[in-house]
Amino acid sequence: MWMKSGNLLDSTFKNCYHAGYLRIIVNFIAFAVCYSNRTLFAILYFFSFVLDGIDGWFARKFNQASTFGAVLDMVTDRVSTACLLALLSQSYRPGLVFLMLLGLDITSHWFQMYSSFLSGKTSHKDVQHTSNWLLKLYYEYRPFMAFCCVSCEVLYIILFLFADEKSTSLLSVCRVVMKQSPLIVLVFISTLVGWALKQVTNIIQMKTAADTCVEIDPKRSK
Repeated sequence: MWMKSGNLLDSTFKNCYHAGYLRIIVNFIAFAVCYSNRTLFAILYFFSFVLDGIDGWFARKFNQASTFGAVLDMVTDRVSTACLLALLSQSYRPGLVFLMLLGLDITSHWFQMYSSFLSGKTSHKDVQHTSNWLLKLYYEYRPFMAFCCVSCEVLYIILFLFADEKSTSLLSVCRVVMKQSPLIVLVFISTLVGWALKQVTNIIQMKTAADTCVEIDPKRSK
């Protein structure tokens, strides 16, 4: 009986572990229909994001986190967000705003991953030696990280859904969203707060990680 239970847990975990690969497939489908069916795109994109949370939860639950899994999740996250920001840059003016956000997102996480590697850490989420309280809060308190990440993705989805070919002004579309139902307005404002916190965290992370890379060079030359 115990063996059967163990096999069942292993099977359940393996199925959930494959959620990382399923995310890639779902994202391919989502971006394939992004212009023809925005609603379906939003559903599939958000579903992919939910799969990321499920995959991570099971990896931690069964103590099966791996370096490959962490890198795969991070790359999938960055590519998905980058593609969505690229779409928004084509839908709005000034599109440079979204391209700058894309650059910040990739640069910040690349610096963090590489500095963690140079420091001998097993995860880019290890910020125990960081003095910045916001960066620690982001990586060590998962509800806060979830709020920031979900806010960013939901905000970008809302902007994509409300993008109007007749008006490419970002401010104009934001005004349109603010005239919607109270629930949509509440969600929009909440996501703006989480989005802002995420961008500040990205800037701090990039600066902190860059400083770490600079500090390592003198140690290597000795």
